[in-house]
Amino acid sequence: MPVTQTPFSALALAPELLVNLDSLGYAAMTPIQAASLPLILAGRDVIAQAKTGSGKTAAFGLGLLAKLDVKRFCVQTLVLCPTRELADQVAKEIRKLARTIHNIKVLTLCGGMPFGPQLGSLEHGAHIIVGTPGRVEEHLRKGSLVLDNLTTLVLDEADRMLEMGFAPALDAIVDKAPQQRQTLLFSATFPDQIQRIAKRILQQPETVKVESTHDAGSIVQHFYNVGSDDQRLQAVRLLLLQFAPESAVVFCNTKKETQDIADALRQSGFSVAALHGDLEQRERDEVLVRFANKSVCVLVATDVAARGLDIDSIEAVINYQLAHDADVHVHRIGRSGRAGNKGFACSLFTDRDHYKVALIQDYLGQIISAEPLPPRSVLNKSPAEPPMATLQLDVGKKQKIRPGDILGALTGDNGIAGNQVGKIQVFDNCAYVAVQRSVVKAALAKLGEGKLKGRAARVRLIRG
Repeated sequence: MPVTQTPFSALALAPELLVNLDSLGYAAMTPIQAASLPLILAGRDVIAQAKTGSGKTAAFGLGLLAKLDVKRFCVQTLVLCPTRELADQVAKEIRKLARTIHNIKVLTLCGGMPFGPQLGSLEHGAHIIVGTPGRVEEHLRKGSLVLDNLTTLVLDEADRMLEMGFAPALDAIVDKAPQQRQTLLFSATFPDQIQRIAKRILQQPETVKVESTHDAGSIVQHFYNVGSDDQRLQAVRLLLLQFAPESAVVFCNTKKETQDIADALRQSGFSVAALHGDLEQRERDEVLVRFANKSVCVLVATDVAARGLDIDSIEAVINYQLAHDADVHVHRIGRSGRAGNKGFACSLFTDRDHYKVALIQDYLGQIISAEPLPPRSVLNKSPAEPPMATLQLDVGKKQKIRPGDILGALTGDNGIAGNQVGKIQVFDNCAYVAVQRSVVKAALAKLGEGKLKGRAARVRLIRG
């Protein structure tokens, strides 16, 4: 049973927002929404501790939409996120929540994207800006973004923004914002640095904390004591071969480790991709697309890179190294077992990690006992192949392409069946479509010979 069954209709929300929530299937509030939304709607500053998947975006999204004045065409809300992926996800959710309110403009300003088009978009104006601190601060510095009319400032996943070194940019942004505003701070963990920034930028805040939304019974945890660091890689291979998850995330503590492990697993025949801060934005987009659409079975990632990963069907999490604190450990394992699915987590540690194990034991309130690793004979198995493959097209939103256009081109006369097509994601100048591996040739031929919106599109298979 969920902790609360309070309906959204109990809130003082505009009728059009309630109608839209009902059409989206949002009947009852999640715990973080029930705890924070009344305070947000009352105009209070709020500090909320909530993890990814808790419904926090809808909490602050409904709050900012409730007070937005559409007739005033100026920046009234700024939402800051640590990564472009999370910013895109948040902007998408806000647009979804706002779809019954006409003429609301939401604009994303993120690093890794060309500066020029953002200048053009800002000249046309916006009500809500969602962006990363570095790029938002750059626009403020150059005068292309003005916050004189700001009424709401939201810091989403504030702990990760500080981890990524955004403290100076946050300070600069706060200095440019009006003192009379509502500030909402959401964070999965609360290190001392968060406490300090909260004290400086919030006024008489209300603090809200909810427990993880994951059912404790939905994630099975396994712990393995490896004799040395050299044995960790073999342990990962044994676990992936023994459990054969359709999708798994392997968490590492450093960017170098992430790339090294991904390369080693690929050499051993695994379908794998790496996600870390040294990748260019195009590479990050491609990795996330392929993992989400099941064209890649294993994602090796750092904590920061994986933050905001909007994928509900991750079956397994493997901690190549234990996280530095228990909060992060729980956040990692919470990537599996989401949306009512079962999941499991495997954590590797050595005798030198005894202090980390003790922290996790205290946090979970249970004794951690090491299990034996699968037998070496498991190494004779072949790694699982992903069920899907990804095709990339060189057309996108700028060419007015929609997912329906791609689906229609694939399934038209003598095309492949609709159930052989997976996720379709359209970016500004390219698009990705997943198809079952058995129909890759037919899909390539169909897209290659046809036209999308009257123009030919180049298509290629992304090889892992």
